[in-house]
Amino acid sequence: MTLKDYFPIWDRLTAAEQATLNHALQRRHVEKGTLLHNGSSTCEGLFLIISGQLRAFLASEEGREITIYRLFEHDICLFSASCMMSSIQFEITIEAEKDSELLLIPSSVYRKLMDTSLPIANYTNELMASHFSEAMWLIEQIMWKSFDRRLAAFLVEESAVEQTDILKITHERIAAHLGTAREVVTRMLRYFQSEGMVCLTRGTVELTDRKKLQELA
Repeated sequence: MTLKDYFPIWDRLTAAEQATLNHALQRRHVEKGTLLHNGSSTCEGLFLIISGQLRAFLASEEGREITIYRLFEHDICLFSASCMMSSIQFEITIEAEKDSELLLIPSSVYRKLMDTSLPIANYTNELMASHFSEAMWLIEQIMWKSFDRRLAAFLVEESAVEQTDILKITHERIAAHLGTAREVVTRMLRYFQSEGMVCLTRGTVELTDRKKLQELA
């Protein structure tokens, strides 16, 4: 895995800029549940995902969470270096959802390159715009889409990510993804079960009628 695999603008960088990035690169292994970025208190740099899965979320003062987006193999985690961007005004948290292998470009190195390299600056702005589009899409879902449809969509998406219809996930974890209370998730899952769409056991949600869930979503 090389930096060229992550940066489509790699060939537009000078040899010196490429060397700077390669020299600064650090490799990290993080275990599931590790917090990589916690609001303004941390700003290590950009994480490039070799393998595993990361989650970006917002947390309220009461402890409620809502997932903004998730990152997978070959993705770049930009907001773990949000201190480089003065326009970022919210406290986003990044955690490892699975054991992950990462590459890290320190914030100090990347910030200097952003100031001197137009291709890097433009690409970074594109990444930021993409993530904000995902955040706006989420807001639209919360405002205009009923919870049963949001939950059905989440279950179908999670099944695709995990490549199985048997999801090892708690009601509390689903609530954290969707920004609601565990009790709300439990009530709706029980309704789904009564309609034959899922089968519930402790710590597990099995999709038993994917077509019906997709139609609802």
